[in-house]
Amino acid sequence: MADWNLPLQGATSPARAGSGTTPGSFARRPDVGGPLAYSSPDTPGMPAPSERTAWDFLPPGWRREGAFARAPEGFAPITQLEHARLGIVTPEMRRVAEREPHLTADQVRDEVAAGRMVIPANRVHLGHALDPMAIGRASRTKVNANMGASPVSSSTDEEVEKLRWAVRWGADTVMDLSTGGDLDATREAIVRASRVPIGTVPIYSMIVGRSVEQLDEATILEGLRHQARQGVGYFTVHAGVLRAHLPFVERRLIGIVSRGGSLLAKWMLVHRRENPMYTLFDDICDILREHDVSFSLGDGLRPGGLADATDEAQLRELETLGELTERAWRKGCQVMVEGPGHVPFDQIEYNMKLQRRLCHGAPFYVLGPLVTDVFPGYDHITSCIGATAAAYHGASMLCYVTPKEHVGLPKRDDVKQGCVAYRIAAHAADVALGIPGTRDWDDDVTRARAALNWEKHFELAFDGELARAYHDEDLDVDTDFCAMCGHDWCSVRISKELVELGSGKSPGFERASSGQTPALNDEQRRILAQRGHLPPDELHRLASKTRKVVGAAPGERASCHSERADSEAARRLQKERLAPPRPGPARP
Repeated sequence: MADWNLPLQGATSPARAGSGTTPGSFARRPDVGGPLAYSSPDTPGMPAPSERTAWDFLPPGWRREGAFARAPEGFAPITQLEHARLGIVTPEMRRVAEREPHLTADQVRDEVAAGRMVIPANRVHLGHALDPMAIGRASRTKVNANMGASPVSSSTDEEVEKLRWAVRWGADTVMDLSTGGDLDATREAIVRASRVPIGTVPIYSMIVGRSVEQLDEATILEGLRHQARQGVGYFTVHAGVLRAHLPFVERRLIGIVSRGGSLLAKWMLVHRRENPMYTLFDDICDILREHDVSFSLGDGLRPGGLADATDEAQLRELETLGELTERAWRKGCQVMVEGPGHVPFDQIEYNMKLQRRLCHGAPFYVLGPLVTDVFPGYDHITSCIGATAAAYHGASMLCYVTPKEHVGLPKRDDVKQGCVAYRIAAHAADVALGIPGTRDWDDDVTRARAALNWEKHFELAFDGELARAYHDEDLDVDTDFCAMCGHDWCSVRISKELVELGSGKSPGFERASSGQTPALNDEQRRILAQRGHLPPDELHRLASKTRKVVGAAPGERASCHSERADSEAARRLQKERLAPPRPGPARP
């Protein structure tokens, strides 16, 4: 008998029921409470995890006592990190555990205390509609959606609608990157309307009405205070870009692509002084702590093309971000670190694991990364490929990229496309990492497909409306075969009919009576009209039909199904349904 020598490392099964025949995840054995909570095996040569955590960077006057810490007399905890260090399980930690059923509230607390998890829960936003969530490698991979009005496009109402749309399609957090319109009103409206944490890049607002050269320390600190009071959950602060790093950018093909990074680089060159976000960092920590705003330490020198990836400038900044992580922890602030945007596929694991070492396991929040530069208009795809690898190798949150990346401001459908692509990346990585329960959904879809239960299939699908519309474009009858294979060639139908196989026989997934599919709803009709493969009269028929069994008396199954009719009858109906549509009227 063959010995396959499968590279099993002891990872848990991503399916609670242990269904199917797969040997399971090839990831490491889970280590919740340690530096390798859910992690990929290290390729030889990868940096080892840091031996230090947030526990090694307690504030002055604190001391470790057993599993927790003791603060100075009279200290009142504010941030989730401070509560966790004192052994307190907050209501927000309990809510995170409800949303992450593979973790207990105590485990959430311990991951927060170690700095490996953040709960962006601004105390002001908690007074509105915020539903607390966590970002960390022990939790499921999260997705962020960027949005924002520009000087030439969008408005406050449009941005609030984009927020709702992004959350509808799976965004766990949303960043308001507005640079035009009424920035203050837009931010206020978004925070009040949002159930997910809102992030911002505060420097954008700080230079409205002034040049970046006019930016001063008082403006920076007041801008941060104001946004913290509004309820922003995390700030991107580009404090890691130093004057000493700028010479390493000179030979890049595309220089500095981060807006915040480029603005601060210009400020430093004009004033011949160090980055004010760096020199003011302790004061910034005090402001963030007051409202429990989490740091998202910005990657101002991230590469903007494959030719500049993993270069000296990027890595020197990352080293500085590790220093700033330590300083923020000493101030009691929660911290995550932002990561690169354009990285060749072969360099992704190294980037993830170097950050894990230099920043002591603080959650890594990455943009993409894009694995090629030559597909503008498709960068939601080029980047979600890299995002899957990034999450498998250690990233905790993925910042989506839309089809409009590099070419324009995303509109409603671009937001959906970006969110869906990144939900695919996050979910694929979670299954690969062996996070318990993450494959249950996939297995149920497989059971529905095996049973040829179309209704259940589309009910379980992430975007059931789209899947149903695509199905009905070819075959608007729920048959025991699909339009891709047809009756005679449908392997799933044949497997289901074989008594020896369990395929298609799972309890609760049996097919109901066959019949015509429901009428298209407005969204499905829009989808098919946009695809342009069906003439208007056929779209009208699909949108106006009523649900009924085709070719059968009441209570009977339709004659198109081979379990009810002979094969020839099934073939005839298949040929009729799959006949090329009649051409519609010529378009003007």
